[in-house]
Amino acid sequence: MVRPVPESELPDPHEILHRLREARTRLTVRLRFKDGREEHGAITYVERLGRGRLIDVEREFAMDFHLHDLADVEY
Repeated sequence: MVRPVPESELPDPHEILHRLREARTRLTVRLRFKDGREEHGAITYVERLGRGRLIDVEREFAMDFHLHDLADVEY
């Protein structure tokens, strides 16, 4: 079962932005979303738009995401 992340546990958006900048150079990252989902793969991120794309080649899966949808970025 997927559990949404409580507002009190969410990091500052500036911290997530900093982690996204670093994550662009990693081979794989794990994105945790505010609604409780977790996805992993490589990312692209366009800072001026606040949007990115997660790509998992092994699963042949790709999805778009927005900075404000994220609860955490792990690498």
